[in-house]
Amino acid sequence: MSPFLLTRTLPADATDAALRADVLTGLTGNPKTLPPKWFYDAHGSDLFEEITRLAEYYPTRCEREILIARAGEIAAASGARTLIELGSGSSDKTRHLLDALPGLDTYVPVDVSESALAGAAEALLAERPGLSVHALVADFTRALDLPDSPGPRLVVFLGGTLGNLLPGERAGFLKSVAARLAPGDGLLLGTDLVKDEATLVTAYDDAAGVTAAFNKNVLTVVNRELGADFPPEDFDHVALWDPDREWIEMRLRARRALTVKIRELDLLVQFEEGEDLRTEVSAKFREEGVRGELAAAGLRLDQWWTDEAGRFALSLATAH
Repeated sequence: MSPFLLTRTLPADATDAALRADVLTGLTGNPKTLPPKWFYDAHGSDLFEEITRLAEYYPTRCEREILIARAGEIAAASGARTLIELGSGSSDKTRHLLDALPGLDTYVPVDVSESALAGAAEALLAERPGLSVHALVADFTRALDLPDSPGPRLVVFLGGTLGNLLPGERAGFLKSVAARLAPGDGLLLGTDLVKDEATLVTAYDDAAGVTAAFNKNVLTVVNRELGADFPPEDFDHVALWDPDREWIEMRLRARRALTVKIRELDLLVQFEEGEDLRTEVSAKFREEGVRGELAAAGLRLDQWWTDEAGRFALSLATAH
């Protein structure tokens, strides 16, 4: 079996410190916000897996369709010997790329969850005994120190997660990735595409209420980790399409005026009846917009693939 290395670049208390900072900043701002990364404790991750199987939620199916159909083309265009996946999770979708890259030497999954990295690596190494896996416990939105590995390298950022970053954050993130690409390296990027409002809204507000439970789970996380007393039953899940910004917003709307105490921050947060707490932005893209954002970061869009219905895209960019 090939070696498995795991490098921790986050301090032991990094998650707690980040949660405290995000809650303090977000709940004292106007409008009130919380970043979507705090949906994903163990229960939140299970809920999201359930969401990906819902009829209304198309992105995961569409992206997998592209990966299955185009993995060979992606592999041929990139020629990658190292695959670096940001926000790798279970590494499930990446298997299509791993299978298509016969010359692959090293896989570098990057995630904040050490348990997810270890579990995925164990499964991959059992299936692919010739592969080296060097996992990084890291926050991909921060500057990354990538391990030495053979090139060309392909950085993979799937799932449309780029859309969860605000425009300024996206620009900084793409520049940070570009700064770590040598000539011949590439970036494979997943982006959800602009489409009709009804399709977009129902993808984030399913009939079974799974996304509503997922959204409210952020309150449960803050309650548990910071001693808060959010009453989740007093908030409604809301999904809205903003046609000017071309993004979906997920919000939690207070059903009544209430005061939330966050014990660990010694903080009282007032909500008016009908006041919204924004928990996620999910930007949708057009090809020309993606091309422009990549160009601004110093990357050239070389390949563009969509699913048959044109709902989702994978793009391959290289440094120039």
